[in-house]
Amino acid sequence: MLIVETIAKVRRYSFRDGRKIKEITRDLDLSRNTVRDIIRSGVTARSYSRENQVFPKLGAYLERLGKLLEENQKRPKKRRMNATRLCA
Repeated sequence: MLIVETIAKVRRYSFRDGRKIKEITRDLDLSRNTVRDIIRSGVTARSYSRENQVFPKLGAYLERLGKLLEENQKRPKKRRMNATRLCA
């Protein structure tokens, strides 16, 4: 995700200083397509949100972990399991 400061730097380097896209990409370590997109669009802030979070390693166990956590919360404090015991 690009921060507002980075977008401001790209726009400043391009419009005020007259730098070329290739120079800006080298200085800020961004792709040329990203820099070109920032310059062409008048956007000063960007956001990215993912609709569904992917859990490749935990995906098969999420339902079971959720049940264990709910059961664990109902237990008395001294009888609760810690994270290591839950995931083992």
